[in-house]
Amino acid sequence: MSSSKHHQDVRRLALSVLQPGFVGTEAPDWLLRAIRDGLSSVVLFTRNIASPQQVARLTAQLRAENPSLIIAIDEEAGDVTRLESATGSTRPGNFALGTVDDARLTESVARDLGRQLHAAGVSLDYAPSVDVNSNPDNPVIGVRSFGVDTDVVSRHAAAWTRGLQSAGVAACAKHFPGHGDVTVDSHHGLPSYDASLDEITEQALPPFQAALDAGVRAVMSGHLLVPAYDPDLPATLSRRILVELLRKELGFDGLIVTDAIEMGAVTARYGVGGAAVRAVLAGADAVCVGGESAEESTTRLLADALVDAVLSGELPEDRLADASERVRDFADWSIKLGRSVPVDPVSGDIGYVAARRAIRVSGPAADVLPLAAAPHVVELVPATNLAIAKETPWGVAVPLRERLSGTTFVRVYPQELADGSAVLRDHALAPASGRPMVVVVRDAARHAWMGRALADLAAARPDAIVVEMGLPGAAAAPGALHLFTHGATAASGVAAAEMLAGGR
Repeated sequence: MSSSKHHQDVRRLALSVLQPGFVGTEAPDWLLRAIRDGLSSVVLFTRNIASPQQVARLTAQLRAENPSLIIAIDEEAGDVTRLESATGSTRPGNFALGTVDDARLTESVARDLGRQLHAAGVSLDYAPSVDVNSNPDNPVIGVRSFGVDTDVVSRHAAAWTRGLQSAGVAACAKHFPGHGDVTVDSHHGLPSYDASLDEITEQALPPFQAALDAGVRAVMSGHLLVPAYDPDLPATLSRRILVELLRKELGFDGLIVTDAIEMGAVTARYGVGGAAVRAVLAGADAVCVGGESAEESTTRLLADALVDAVLSGELPEDRLADASERVRDFADWSIKLGRSVPVDPVSGDIGYVAARRAIRVSGPAADVLPLAAAPHVVELVPATNLAIAKETPWGVAVPLRERLSGTTFVRVYPQELADGSAVLRDHALAPASGRPMVVVVRDAARHAWMGRALADLAAARPDAIVVEMGLPGAAAAPGALHLFTHGATAASGVAAAEMLAGGR
């Protein structure tokens, strides 16, 4: 075989294991060329989505180049939503579903999402997150998890997988071997999960096993250090974790896909190309890229890095060929899965049903609800992690104003409180004088500034109603009426507004 032909063959293999994102609501020319040259997968993000009809046209345009193309999306149907990033998700997220703890409900919500994705032409969803959120200070998982109890997470990992795949879309369990017990966001740095082997086996692995047992055929690796298995390399780059643990001990023979390879946890040390080579060498079959790096140049850089690694002997060609074959097998299986289910674009209201069932109330509700007058709503707004689109709306004020005319609101950000309490006095307390006040928080126990502001507001207005849309924590306003939505999706905001206003 000539060297140029060999180089071309290796490049085709390299392209086949990449799962890049791109910019635009139509496929750019470079992406179509890459598909013709061997690219086997693409990933959709918020920037690719304007409407369900547009997404269906986009996926048809992409599949015209390759009918077996894997079209993935990072759609958790909770706080992390791509399909509904402009409006907020019409379904509650995982923590709300775990709170209800009705596996049939979880399966129905996932099936409803799958129906929508299937109609749009998506074949792989990077969900569910099956991490056990055992650390309340976790900055990146939180309400994306089904809960803090391993059994609950396992039940719902299986139910969500069954529901999504029954609608013709492949699920992907993430972030292996478990991202729930960390305090660092892997978008920026390298977290460490410092549990023992026994603790990991008991706490983190059962939900992955449950998803495998439910038929999941894709697992996403996490960018975290797990010293009990590998003290040197993050899971995405660790053969001990991807091959010895996931393949051999858990018996998984499907597709291993990396979390976004441009994340700081793996690129800080190796660069994006070096991380991709090390991930495939460690046993990953597909390299996801493009949440933050969606240019043609990044895809070319990754393909070049893989080709150079094969030609230099750093990456055995057999390993790259094996990864490519697993991608092809998964593509064939996922296309058959989609063809086995008729396209049904009509969604129900199961998301709102689930969000209502997830509401929990603590305090004197009978004396306070429904509100007798239009309130002033104060929403304390934290910064969110990169997995959550910045434009995704959340809160209770807007849906409450639709139900109670005269409702007013203010959004307060941490930087506005740096110079004292004037903002709270002038924009929160003063407009609420003589009328009900509702304070909306999101992970108040995890944000010191938010906890202080909530305590100050509650001291001035002990009758304030507190709506917590993140993880429930120690109450900063112990005497107040609290509503817990267990997530900040649009559906959860509507459910809280309905309870405050009375009726639907």
